Amino acid sequence: MTLWEGLLVLVAGLGAGTINTVVGSGTLITFPVLLALGLPPVTANVSNTLGLVPGALSGAIGYRRELTGQAPRLRRLGAAALLGGLLGAYLLVRLPGSAFKAIVPVLILLALVLVVVQPRVARAMAARRRGEAAAEAGPLLLAGVFLTGVYGGYFGAAQGVLLIALMGMLLDDGMQRINAAKNVLALIVNGVAAVFFLLTSHIDWTVVLLIAAGSVLGGQLGARIGRRLAPPVLRGIIVAVGLVAVGRLLVT
Repeated sequence: MTLWEGLLVLVAGLGAGTINTVVGSGTLITFPVLLALGLPPVTANVSNTLGLVPGALSGAIGYRRELTGQAPRLRRLGAAALLGGLLGAYLLVRLPGSAFKAIVPVLILLALVLVVVQPRVARAMAARRRGEAAAEAGPLLLAGVFLTGVYGGYFGAAQGVLLIALMGMLLDDGMQRINAAKNVLALIVNGVAAVFFLLTSHIDWTVVLLIAAGSVLGGQLGARIGRRLAPPVLRGIIVAVGLVAVGRLLVT
């Protein structure tokens, strides 16, 4: 890897860490960059997952005030996220690389749709909070978090968007506290997947370290000033790089 390529990965990690803390979908920044540098798709995904774990931890720490009083909720939802993330990581390792190349373009397009419709989800969340109070973490939310964990363990793009949508519709709580909980659940999914990959997969450690360094800074940036980014611009960037990733996978 050249100096300029390393700098590109570092900056991508910074952007991903920031976006993941604010809403989720940072993988749509880093993954296309790694593909462009010539990494095999599965190696790129595994290395990216490991690299983003420190950024997820950084983002969760940045939102620590909003996590006050959420321990009982996070214990229940965290167990579902952990099991889902472990299953998703297992599927990534056990399924052939050809399956990953066939499935991931569909998953990326799904993630892009989620990013685009996220404002409508936010409005629906607000309407729900103005109406009847939503229940605390119940079977439906636990099942949703588990399935999101499976998705995140296999390919994590936009799992944060899914988590915010689920919790926003099924919990009676404020947006910032839900976002804080989302950061913890994404950390659990990425963390358990990372441990699994450490034991089973080929990893590009240069990529891991560069993304980790950038995502740690991005996690703090996202917690402090990420909310000030213009949402339409942010969504436009995410959609653009996601389409690049889909094109890259389809032509290789």
